[in-house]
Amino acid sequence: MSIAPVVSFLGGAGTVTGSRFLLETAAARVLVDAGQFQGVKRLRLRNWEPFPVDPRSIDAVVVTHAHLDHIGYLPALVARGLDAPVFVTENTAALAPIVLFDAARLQEEEAEYANRKGFSKHRPALPLFTQDDAAAALELLRPLPFSAREEIASGVTASLHPVAHILGSAAVTLTVDVASGRRRTLLVSGDVGRPAHPILREPPPAPDADVVLVESTYGDRTHEEEDVAVERLADVIRRTAGRGGTVVIPAFAVDRTEVVLLTVRRLVTEGRIPSLPVYADSPMALDVLDVYRDAIDGRDAEVRPELDIEGDPFDPGRLEVARTPQESMALNDQRFPSIIISASGMASGGRVLHHLANRLPSSRNSVVLVGFQAEGTRGRLLADGARAVKLLGRYVPVRAEVVDVGGFSVHADAGELVEWLRPARPPDIAFAVHGEPVAAAAFARRLDDDLGWHAVVAGDGERVRLD
Repeated sequence: MSIAPVVSFLGGAGTVTGSRFLLETAAARVLVDAGQFQGVKRLRLRNWEPFPVDPRSIDAVVVTHAHLDHIGYLPALVARGLDAPVFVTENTAALAPIVLFDAARLQEEEAEYANRKGFSKHRPALPLFTQDDAAAALELLRPLPFSAREEIASGVTASLHPVAHILGSAAVTLTVDVASGRRRTLLVSGDVGRPAHPILREPPPAPDADVVLVESTYGDRTHEEEDVAVERLADVIRRTAGRGGTVVIPAFAVDRTEVVLLTVRRLVTEGRIPSLPVYADSPMALDVLDVYRDAIDGRDAEVRPELDIEGDPFDPGRLEVARTPQESMALNDQRFPSIIISASGMASGGRVLHHLANRLPSSRNSVVLVGFQAEGTRGRLLADGARAVKLLGRYVPVRAEVVDVGGFSVHADAGELVEWLRPARPPDIAFAVHGEPVAAAAFARRLDDDLGWHAVVAGDGERVRLD
């Protein structure tokens, strides 16, 4: 008797983080994405729980892209016994070492800092994974070109399709052999980018599939127009410079820092903002910038062909980099108009915490949020108007101006997701994943209303048959 293929939602259901989808057949186990849970404590604690299946039993992993909530749990799985090929795009393979080593280093440093300062209740505080675990995970990566079809496990064929979220981002189709020689196709969208991404080509339409797992991060929202978002950024920079203050921009190192620098360069060139010192303070972001520069210079197929900028596309004219901790801390002593771009994008860790602790108490300064802020993150608290936030073990008053510029998101909004899916053959069922509950429910309704699709919200821990 044959066993029906089943997909389990082990993460990315009921939340925007922790993307983990397990396909099980009679002959194979394939994991799509191995992401970290981020945000509120109850989610972060899930990173430490035993994985629902023995990692040694997984035959293959496919990672959609190099953001931590999609790839950041991979070294932890390796530490727990995973020893299977991990299929990624070529540009994800280029970004993954930067992302995973940086994450491991930060976790090691934060554990050491917590132990030294004594503010962790754990004795001793430990990192989720180490740099050695990250190195072992990277040994498993297997680049797979876009649109190539490869049997990655017994009876399971994978192909990757560009989605323009970040460099190397992909949707995954898995074709599975089922009873009587029939096949079923599962599409996992990963994070879908926007048609107007300033660096990456517009994503092609979604491929056909029998079952679709589609992100719903902005499933209940429409982004403001790009020109409006850019002008709002220009306004806050001008206001802050006029007050003699500093603009702090928490930005993801992968793609968001690049988009922000490209935009600031454009605003300076057009004379819409004064030329200010711009500090890129994230070793990870600086390494990612080099990957993006290489892709632009090499006219990578993912990059917009019209992106032909003389000189460094990411230098607004007075770009300074802070690689060492000493260079980063020195920025806290400066009291002249400037822009600091630092990770992480949700202010959940990294060097930006020191800049926020230093700049939030003064009304001269501004904090600009340029991406999705997950529930429970400091970025979300700031976006929601918190009067104080806890940083590095102590509460800091929020007197700086806080501006949420949602138009800089590189996630497709609800309408853009619908248009990406519209040309595809209607699937038997679509599951809204990778969204907070309200957004996911709204997007499932929209798929029904706009496309006539049978759509539901995936349940955390749920298992569904694909036959």
